Amino acid sequence: MPTLILVRHGRSTANTAGVLAGRTPGVALDERGAWQAAALPGRLASLTLAAVVSSPLQRCLETLQPLLDARPGLPLHTDERISECDYGDWSGRKLAELTDEPLMAVVQQHPSAAAFPGGESMRAMQARAVDAVRDWNARIEAEHGDGAVYVMCSHGDIIKSLVADALGMHLDLFQRIQAEPCSVTAIRYTRLRPFLLRLGDTGDFASLEPREQSAGTDADTDATVGGGAGAP
Repeated sequence: MPTLILVRHGRSTANTAGVLAGRTPGVALDERGAWQAAALPGRLASLTLAAVVSSPLQRCLETLQPLLDARPGLPLHTDERISECDYGDWSGRKLAELTDEPLMAVVQQHPSAAAFPGGESMRAMQARAVDAVRDWNARIEAEHGDGAVYVMCSHGDIIKSLVADALGMHLDLFQRIQAEPCSVTAIRYTRLRPFLLRLGDTGDFASLEPREQSAGTDADTDATVGGGAGAP
């Protein structure tokens, strides 16, 4: 079965503004995000890629453009099922103000029970993303053979939920996983089990340096909803 290269989109204007973008249209890469996207072809240069699948949101398509420019003829597909979580009424709001919402504690500690007002539940988000990966695995294998490698560009919470599924982890544990902007996560799927080969690899160790708490978190133990802005 195929190897899936999960790429989170590069840093966006919403990430740097501390806003939960969700599916808000027009959210683009910021200057650092564009630099991250430009570096992606070099990071993946040693891989023979069968296809690229993307969330239809602008920040993902912008992240993939340098890779597509570097590899003419590489097919691009979009799939709504790997679009960002529908945060509903939370979309477009400052992460810092969301820490006071009672639902935030559920999102942090019991995400399988979290449903965003006017949006979707985190369980539904994971289910659609997992279904998309299973379908694309079958399609890529049928069209390109066993052992093919393909890229999927998506969003922080989507990638975290896919990693949790690959590891056999309950969704309630997925906030323990981190996926920074333009990070690469690799999962090799086999008939009996997936293997997590890389997790959140950016090649940049600056993000490991202790720094001030990110906006949108209430304590050092909280995860940033949507994935955060990564290293400064």
